[in-house]
Amino acid sequence: MNNPFDYTPDAECAAAFAGLCARIESLKCSDRPEDVGFCREIESGKMLGVLIAADDCGVHHTLYAFSGQIGRGGFEREGFVGPVFDYLQPDGYFKTHEAAISRQNAEISLFEKTELAAAREACEQAKARLEAELADYKEHCRLSKLERAALRASRTLSEEEEAAMIRQSQFEKAELHRLKKKVSEALSPFASRLKEAEAQRDALKNKRRADSEALQTWLFSNFKVLNARGESKSLSEIFAATPMRIPPSGAGECCAPKLLQAAYLRGLTPLSIAEYWYGKPKGGEVRLHGEHYPACRGKCLPVLTWMLQGLAVEPPLDSACGISAHAVPEILYENSLFCVVNKPSGMLSVPGKGAAISVQEWLSERYGAGRAVKMAHRLDQDTSGLLIATFGDEAYKVMQSLFATRQVEKTYEAVLQGDYTASGLPQTGRIELPLSPDYLDRPRQRVDMAEGKEAVTDYEFSGVESGRSRVLFHPRTGRTHQLRVHSAAASGLGMPIVGDRLYGRNAGACTERLHLHAAKVSFTFPLDGCRYSFEAPTPF
Repeated sequence: MNNPFDYTPDAECAAAFAGLCARIESLKCSDRPEDVGFCREIESGKMLGVLIAADDCGVHHTLYAFSGQIGRGGFEREGFVGPVFDYLQPDGYFKTHEAAISRQNAEISLFEKTELAAAREACEQAKARLEAELADYKEHCRLSKLERAALRASRTLSEEEEAAMIRQSQFEKAELHRLKKKVSEALSPFASRLKEAEAQRDALKNKRRADSEALQTWLFSNFKVLNARGESKSLSEIFAATPMRIPPSGAGECCAPKLLQAAYLRGLTPLSIAEYWYGKPKGGEVRLHGEHYPACRGKCLPVLTWMLQGLAVEPPLDSACGISAHAVPEILYENSLFCVVNKPSGMLSVPGKGAAISVQEWLSERYGAGRAVKMAHRLDQDTSGLLIATFGDEAYKVMQSLFATRQVEKTYEAVLQGDYTASGLPQTGRIELPLSPDYLDRPRQRVDMAEGKEAVTDYEFSGVESGRSRVLFHPRTGRTHQLRVHSAAASGLGMPIVGDRLYGRNAGACTERLHLHAAKVSFTFPLDGCRYSFEAPTPF
């Protein structure tokens, strides 16, 4: 079977998905409410999966799945496989206990709005009234002190008058002390009642948290998936051996686990699988309608690693699409502080998990350990172009500081899938879309207007040829995949970079390299005071 994390859909999967899309189109003419609701929901964005599997006679069967649920807590839909574990039965354990937790939510909300709010308001009112009384007496003491000072300044006082004023001052100080004590004692019952109410609220919340955690533990312990050998394991057991330890919400509910489980239960042998995005992108993710995508790594990698045991699965595809395995970097410039390298597409900037050599390792072998080679910045593996490496710690820190403070001017050249003039885009402009990592599907990034980090790109289109647009990018920030997301996102240019395997169209076909090249870099280096500018011709 193909590798669900790195694949190109075969013809059978592609034809099956085309048939599914045709079926969905026909449902749009239906007058059944359930069909209308189904179409409306998947058009708002849904991952759909296709699995081709064979029975013992070698006959091929096609299974379909959708990720998560459809409608209000529904796993079932005609023509699609069911869930791995249907925990949403109305009178079942999960829904019964979930309803109890919902009642706890309502109880906590009501308590906060009534008893807790009343206790807080009573305490605040009492505090305001008593502190006002205390403030009045402090003002009385202040004025009294001013009167005594004025009297002393106006004439010489007798011993009896001076003694009387001292006694008055002492009395007022003692009275202020008594009043503070009285205020503290009067406020104590109100503060105690508020403290009791807050403790009661916290106890309710702690019980809700414990019940919720217990319910999740039950779910993950009873959510069991098969592998090709017929063995079964719960999500709790599967994720216990991972750094996460606890399954993320929605684990096991993606398309691939549903499809594999259904095939195993039917006695079928999986042959090929593909997952496609249908409808609009969601949650800032860059998803294109009709494009296939790999299984997510955060939720699915541990689950599928177990479920695929017993199956012959293809290794990952060659990541360097259309690039010679023998391509090597080219050193364009070097001095005692740094060197500038033209990196080929498909080569890592720094060492990765695999055995493939990186630019840093290649340079270290060339210059020797004594030069202490470090990369001042990075390029994506599939991006070609200018990289700067430093020699020694001082040059490294200075160069990194230049990048961090945006004192390095960078120009990238790219070819995009689409005609910018037909899209109505201006020839020049700026894209400002904050980005954050998709933690459950690394290394993908997403647009995150609420909590993302600032990402700014200036662009300038230079022409259109054969339905593709050539553009110069001037990134003002250096976020991961910034240019790729800003190009592909509907809220950006809406045109993915040609050959982009993560955010592009027909990316899995792997026929072309990523058409993104770091073409120019300029900076002034503080250690020698010189101004530098380097260029590397765009190779596509």
